[in-house]
Amino acid sequence: MSALKYWIWLSSLEGLSVRGRAAVIRRFGDPESAFFSPAGSFSAAEGISPAEAAVLETRSLGRVDEILGDCEEQGISIVTMQDALYPDRLRAIWAPPVVLYVKGRLPHIDDEAVIAVVGTRSASPYGIKMSRQIAGEIVRCGGIVVSGLTNGVDAAAASGAVSAGGVCIGVLGTAHEQQESELSYDVCQRGALVSEYAPGTRSLKSFFRDRNRISSGLSVGAVAIEAPEKSGTLLFVAEALEQGREVFAVPGNADAAGCRGTNNLLKEGATPVTCGWEVMREFEALFPGKIQKKAAPQTAERAQEKQGPRDFDSTENGSAGGKKEIDKEKGAAYIDLHEQLASLSETQLKIISAIEKDASHIDDIVEKTGLGAAVVLTQLTVMTVKGIVRRLPGNRVALNVRRSGTTPAK
Repeated sequence: MSALKYWIWLSSLEGLSVRGRAAVIRRFGDPESAFFSPAGSFSAAEGISPAEAAVLETRSLGRVDEILGDCEEQGISIVTMQDALYPDRLRAIWAPPVVLYVKGRLPHIDDEAVIAVVGTRSASPYGIKMSRQIAGEIVRCGGIVVSGLTNGVDAAAASGAVSAGGVCIGVLGTAHEQQESELSYDVCQRGALVSEYAPGTRSLKSFFRDRNRISSGLSVGAVAIEAPEKSGTLLFVAEALEQGREVFAVPGNADAAGCRGTNNLLKEGATPVTCGWEVMREFEALFPGKIQKKAAPQTAERAQEKQGPRDFDSTENGSAGGKKEIDKEKGAAYIDLHEQLASLSETQLKIISAIEKDASHIDDIVEKTGLGAAVVLTQLTVMTVKGIVRRLPGNRVALNVRRSGTTPAK
C-alpha cells in the first residue's frame, strides 16, 4: 500500500500529460523515487515541461485517500506498471499508462489474440451490421475484442462480442463514473472496463485521443469497419501502425462518404477482410491451440423458419384488428394481451416473442431476435417497469403471468 499511493499520486495529477508521466518513469524508475527526489529534479528531467515540473513539485498526496475510497466503492481494482497483471504488450508502447483502473476481470493480455474494432460514430446500418458480425466472429474464433464503447461502430462491436458470449475489453476516455450504461455493464460482466483516469478526474477532449494508444497497445491487430476521409478512426490506425500492429479494413461502397477513409486504407496496404475469421487466421501461428475457425451460429431468420411463424402476427398497422395475438398454447395464460401489449412497439413485441414459456437467458433473446444487446437490455428495462416482464437471477427474464382477475407477478 505504501508504494501504491505514489502510483495513484502520479496517475491523478491534473496538468500532467501522458508524455510527462512516462518521462517521470523513465527518469526516476518509479513514482515513489520521483516523489522523494531533490527539489528541482523535475525541471532537469527530459520530456517534462516547466508547467508539468511545477505540478509535480507540489508533491501533494491529498487526493490519494479519496481515490482509494472511490475505487473501493465503485469496485475498481488498481493495476500499476509494476504489477504482474499489467500487460507487457502495453508496457512496451511509447507512453504506457502508469496505472490502469479496472472494473471486471482483466485477462492475461499477453497470452491472448486481442483485436481492436474501430470505426465512425456515425455508422450506417451496413457498418453496424459488419461491426457486430465481425466482433462476434472474432470472439468465437478465440479472440478478444477491444472497443472504445462510443456510439456507432465501437458500441456495435462491443455488443457483438458480448452477444456471442466472448470477452470484450472497453477502454474508456474518461473516469469510470462518467461511463455508465447497459453496454458498459455487459462488457464488465464479460471482460473488463479499463481507464487510466482515477475516479473524480475531470474529462478533457484530449483524453479520447490518448485512449487510442491504450486500445491499440493492448491489441495485436486493429480492424477499421467504416470511416470517412477525416476521422478519428484514421488517427487510431496511425497509432496502431506506429506500434507495429496489423491493420485490417472492411471494404465499403465506393460512392459512400462514410467509407472513403476505410477504402483508402485498403489502397494504402491494409488487409481487406469481410469476416472475423479472415482477421483471426493471421494470428494462428502466434497463439497455437487458441485460434480456430468456428461456424457462425444459426441466424435469427433461419431459426424462425424452423420454428414456424412468429408468436405475434401483425398487420401493417402493428396488429390484427387493433389487437395483439400470441400464437401459444392457450393454457399457458402468459399475459393480458389486450391491456398489456396493445401499446408495445414492434421491437418490444419481437423481444417478448423470443421469451420461452418459463424463462429465457438474455443472450438467447439477443440471438433469436437479431437485435443488439444494448437494444434488448434497454427494452427489457422499459418492459420491467411496465410490469410486462420480470428479471430473474442469472441474466434470465420471464413474462409476467396474469390469469383472469389476478395481478401480474412482480
